Amino acid sequence: MAKPYLSLESVGKSFSRGAASTEVLKEIDLKVERGEFISIIGHSGCGKSTLLNIVAGLTDATTGVVLLEDKEVNDPGPDRAVVFQNHSLLPWLTVYENVSLAVDKVSRKTRSKAERHAWTMHNLDLVQMAHAKDKRPSEISGGMKQRVGIARALAMEPKVLLLDEPFGALDALTRAHLQDSVMQIHATLGNTVMMITHDVDEAVLLSDRIVMMTNGPSARIGEILDVPLARPRKRLELVSDAAYIRCRQAVLKFLYERHRFVEAA
Repeated sequence: MAKPYLSLESVGKSFSRGAASTEVLKEIDLKVERGEFISIIGHSGCGKSTLLNIVAGLTDATTGVVLLEDKEVNDPGPDRAVVFQNHSLLPWLTVYENVSLAVDKVSRKTRSKAERHAWTMHNLDLVQMAHAKDKRPSEISGGMKQRVGIARALAMEPKVLLLDEPFGALDALTRAHLQDSVMQIHATLGNTVMMITHDVDEAVLLSDRIVMMTNGPSARIGEILDVPLARPRKRLELVSDAAYIRCRQAVLKFLYERHRFVEAA
């Protein structure tokens, strides 16, 4: 039996403060195949971002292990690129320079200067930002900044793209356009994506599977939902699609019941 591309095995995380210890995540088991788009959804405080940070190597797991292509993940690396809700662009650099900085870091030894330039422009083209290459972050919109953040992450050619609520701070129309862009990029590159979201429609639209977290503390994976929708997906056609509606209702039911459980506690 082939080993999974990305594997989380009995991952747990506790934070200690003085004598007190809080268990945030408990016994997380998840297997992700190459090219899969996985969304992680759950109420605030269920440890979604902590889980993503463990996969990114930004936070150590207290128990268990994360394996990427059967190699243990212990620290950050270019094989896992993160796009945060806050774009994290360097304000003194242009759009082009923000992306080329990442390109230089990962491929200075393997690509010539001309090749690195071409690769930077290729990734700006992927997110439709080549026209703004000479602008600084203060001169472009929030949605455009997120596009540049995605281009920078893709330019590192990561094995796994990690998205931490990348559209959370954007208006609805900009969010929809960026979701469409991410779907197009995923279709073009066939990359492996793990995304955190609070948005049920976003999760169903983009994902192959949706991982639903129980409430914290000691959050676990409550359910994993397969999304049996053919790609490419067109949002306007999906609104009335029976499978889409079923998936959406399943996630809402899970989240609503968890919320009611919290209120009862």
